[in-house]
Amino acid sequence: MADAASQVAKSATGTQQAGNPDLGPDPSLLIVDDDAPFLRRLARAMESRGFAVELAGSVAEGIAKAKEAAPAYAVVDLRLGDGTGLDVIEAIRERRSDTRIIVLTGYGNIATAVTAVKLGALDYLAKPADADDVYLALTQRPGEKAEIPENPMSADRIRWEHIQRVYESCDRNVSETARRLNMHRRTLQRILAKRAPK
Repeated sequence: MADAASQVAKSATGTQQAGNPDLGPDPSLLIVDDDAPFLRRLARAMESRGFAVELAGSVAEGIAKAKEAAPAYAVVDLRLGDGTGLDVIEAIRERRSDTRIIVLTGYGNIATAVTAVKLGALDYLAKPADADDVYLALTQRPGEKAEIPENPMSADRIRWEHIQRVYESCDRNVSETARRLNMHRRTLQRILAKRAPK
């Protein structure tokens, strides 16, 4: 993971040259998430928007990166394999008070997300969040609130996105995905064979 982070940081310096006025003089961004495919996708998307990205796949790695160099921006998943993202937020806040932190949360963790905001996170986004949502949340000015989309995702689409995310994290293994989702294998296969709902 450290190699991936350094690769991302190197490639981000090229993007950074152009500069993005929305980001200010320090475009450093730490993304902490243990969903590797999501982490890579978000890193690429944020680099293309001008951020200098560092990656962490665990609480321990996130805290270490925060201690090494607290970033100007951070995106932190609340549920990580080795603990809670709240510890990463605290580590960032101990070293830097102006970091703009967004937390990512699953459907059952809204109360924890509220705690994160009290600890100094700017806002929280429910997963699955896309790069545009993350960018808007990170760059909103004080007092601004991200606009509610005119056409929010339907409940069916949110369910489908969640199933796809779990499927990808299981390396497209249908049996393991069905087990994690507590779903019958045949039911899952039918869902995966259909097009995404609107």
